[in-house]
Amino acid sequence: MLRPEVSASYQELSEDVERVSENPTDERGGEMEVQEDASSIILPESELGTTAPSLRFSKTCLKNVFSVILLFVYLLLMAVAVFLVYQTISDFREKLKHPVMSVSYKEVSLYDAPGIAFYPGKAQLLSCKHHYYDHIPPLINPGQPGDIECTTQRINYTDPFTNQTMKYALVVQGPRDVKKKEVVFLQFHLNGTDQDFSAIDYLLFSSFQEFMNSPEKAAFMKDCESSYSSWKFSGGFRTWVKMSLVKTKEEDGSETVEFKQETSVVTYIDQTIKPRSDQLFFVVFEWKDPFIQTVQDIVTANPWNTIALLCGIFLALFKAADFAKLSVKWMIKIRKRHLKRKSQVMNHIN
Repeated sequence: MLRPEVSASYQELSEDVERVSENPTDERGGEMEVQEDASSIILPESELGTTAPSLRFSKTCLKNVFSVILLFVYLLLMAVAVFLVYQTISDFREKLKHPVMSVSYKEVSLYDAPGIAFYPGKAQLLSCKHHYYDHIPPLINPGQPGDIECTTQRINYTDPFTNQTMKYALVVQGPRDVKKKEVVFLQFHLNGTDQDFSAIDYLLFSSFQEFMNSPEKAAFMKDCESSYSSWKFSGGFRTWVKMSLVKTKEEDGSETVEFKQETSVVTYIDQTIKPRSDQLFFVVFEWKDPFIQTVQDIVTANPWNTIALLCGIFLALFKAADFAKLSVKWMIKIRKRHLKRKSQVMNHIN
């Protein structure tokens, strides 16, 4: 019984061997299917390998775009800096051409006594007195000679404009004490005139002491008449003149003096009986305030501020140019690297 079973199993084994020997392609096909399955499992890794360069490419593009934007921004800043340089230089030149007038005030308690030059013609000085605190006592004998308590100087000189006519001037020392409101009161009398309008001319100049110390008083008065303006006061009135002093500094460093005046006129009522041709002149001189006005031209363009601003602008220009140059080099380098990688990929695929 055992011998037939052994023979049957042997026969089946031999059939299997023959089947394998007859169909070797089936075995290889199975192995190839297993390999294909394995390859299908590894496929996602190859897909990741292909997507990584695309991510790098997108980042490179973003960096390039950002660099281009920064480059344009810095170019815009450079253009603004160039405009600021031009505007700064233009403003500096404009301020040099057009200085600004500066006015300052200096308070004093005593003025340098001004000189008052009268051109009375045929009129006669009757009295001259100094009073204080704006108080002038009533006239005792109007039209009659009185006390002359002022410092006076009489001088003759030729007219500076014609150089032919002789002029007679009576120079009187003006008030000094502005705190005590010092005034100088003068009275003139004109005995007969053939003119329709009668007036006495007067001239103000800055320093009576300078006139007294001058060795050439005639030349001094000619210069004053050429430099200063003259005014008038009429007969039959009391003219009150309030003076203010203005000093002007010129570009060459010299200083000119000018008087400003405010006048008030009051009618004189003559109580005495006199010929209608006789006229009385009354004039009062006083300082308006204790402030000397100084006027000078100031150039507001400061060269140091302009130089500092230009240095800052040029420094910004150089920094912007340096950054732009580095940005261009970096973009060229990135471009070359990208082309190199692209060529390597193409060679690998080939």
